[in-house]
Amino acid sequence: MASIVAAGVIVAACGDADDSADSLPSVEVIAADGAPADTADWTGEPLVVNFWFSTCPPCAKELRDFAAVDAERGDVVRFIGVNPIDEVDVMESFAAERGVEYDNFRDPIGDLQIELEITSFPTTVFVGSDGEVVERRGVLDADQLHEAIDELLAAE
Repeated sequence: MASIVAAGVIVAACGDADDSADSLPSVEVIAADGAPADTADWTGEPLVVNFWFSTCPPCAKELRDFAAVDAERGDVVRFIGVNPIDEVDVMESFAAERGVEYDNFRDPIGDLQIELEITSFPTTVFVGSDGEVVERRGVLDADQLHEAIDELLAAE
């Protein structure tokens, strides 16, 4: 029975994203330096908010693409990583090994994850500069990420 439950957790942890919250909530997350940060401060520019953690295989795979696309388009959209699982040192080193230079925040209590109804990893939430959630997706490659950013910018 435990095997069946464990398998269910893995499927939920690495499945597809679903639709839920309509706007980016104001909750406290923790910056890599340990400082609290309010997600309300993220609004005012288009956002690509990626929920990930180091032991999620699809998360690990897509982080390289996210780093590359951020390097190309980070001047028109802000990339943010949110990690509810890993300790800071693991989060930072794992992201750095994949070329990620954008800000990553911890959500150790899962407040942002709960408010946005994130039920699978990775999930990426595309947020307009007004704070409205435009779209959410599961695993993305670079081409799909470019396409979603184009849609986000068109909705601006």
